[in-house]
Amino acid sequence: MPATPSNPDGPTDPTAPPTTALTADRSFDILIIGGGAAGITTAALLRGKTKCTIAIVDPATTHSYQPGWTLVGAGIFTLEQTTRAEATLIPNGVEWIKQAAATFEPDHNTVVLADGTRLAYRYLIACPGLQLDWGKIEGLTETLGRNGVCSNYRGDLAAYTWQCIRNFEGGRMIFTQPPIPIKCPGAPQKIAYLAADHLRRTNKRAGAEIEFCTALDALFGVGYFIPALKAAMQDHAIAVNYKTTLKAIDGPAKKAIFAVTAPDGTITESVRAFDMIHVTPPQSAPDVLKTSPIANAAGFVEVHQATMQHVKFSNIFALGDAASTPNSKTAAAVRMQAPVLVRNLIAAMNAQTLTAAYDGYGSCPLTTAYGKIVLAEFTYGGKVTPSFPLDPRKPRYSGWLLKSKFLPFLYWNMMLKGNEFDIGHKERSFADAA
Repeated sequence: MPATPSNPDGPTDPTAPPTTALTADRSFDILIIGGGAAGITTAALLRGKTKCTIAIVDPATTHSYQPGWTLVGAGIFTLEQTTRAEATLIPNGVEWIKQAAATFEPDHNTVVLADGTRLAYRYLIACPGLQLDWGKIEGLTETLGRNGVCSNYRGDLAAYTWQCIRNFEGGRMIFTQPPIPIKCPGAPQKIAYLAADHLRRTNKRAGAEIEFCTALDALFGVGYFIPALKAAMQDHAIAVNYKTTLKAIDGPAKKAIFAVTAPDGTITESVRAFDMIHVTPPQSAPDVLKTSPIANAAGFVEVHQATMQHVKFSNIFALGDAASTPNSKTAAAVRMQAPVLVRNLIAAMNAQTLTAAYDGYGSCPLTTAYGKIVLAEFTYGGKVTPSFPLDPRKPRYSGWLLKSKFLPFLYWNMMLKGNEFDIGHKERSFADAA
């Protein structure tokens, strides 16, 4: 994709005040909305490359390594291992504003906070993440964390997933996946494999019926990895139900109601009894974005997929789960997006052409059993781009070490501190297994 030029009419002095027709309570050169993986990483990178005034807007006081929650649900990590105080991660020299954004006013270079404070900016970076829409499944919020209803998509519930798996004595386990977009599209099936493997290791598998109910028509968005995942499902004797979307749940009665779409498009209702159900909630862009001028029709910040610059407002950039880029929503994507965004933002500040480009890289370590990982790495268009010259379809113990040891270390000690790290993924081909 060709580089997107910055606004030639905009100021090139990073310390110049923002151009705004409204009175602002405070002004910053760079305002970052969201203090998750994307916001902290980008702020840390910027802090090392510019002397601009920078602020992060986020009300959360804790920060979580969310990829670790699958391992909390599988009894490998504790929740404490995945959590840090937000205050300890804000880069030196970056101001933390403990508020939520309420309104975006891009025509005036301002953001209004929940308490009415108006912040002006010269450049805005929007990365508020995804919103978990628990309420879209009728009856779910009332029964989460009890009646065998669990989810690794909330940190405080992940330990209950492990409790349900560890104490399971027989019956039916159901694992659900809603329509995309969702954080880490492989996570809903990872916990199904781990649960089945645990039951097998503890001689309880024979008494369990396990189902994976997905709203999608395939196990994974990159077809190259589907045969390996189908093999894992078969190995664990997990029944896969496609185009099957959880609509309602009755926790006390232990019944789940699904909408099942047939090949001809007709939709029927299916009621399934369960003894344990792991629910992945529907997800969407945050409500504050959906009605804002910087969002597309789906509610995501509309940016060029290579430069991360907004398609209309040249002083706005976005990355992470709330950006419109058609990549898998993972921490690995953020790790590659942030350096691109920072280089292009600095170029825009100096009225230079934006030349850095994000290639759509995402990574999903698909945990097919304890000690086994299918390491899926890919870029835009589903191109398979592994970092190592090994067939990524084969479950490996090295991938398990990567997920359970190296990636958490990389996240806390390098990525969030503004240290760029890329082994060097590239497109490779491997002979199909006989």
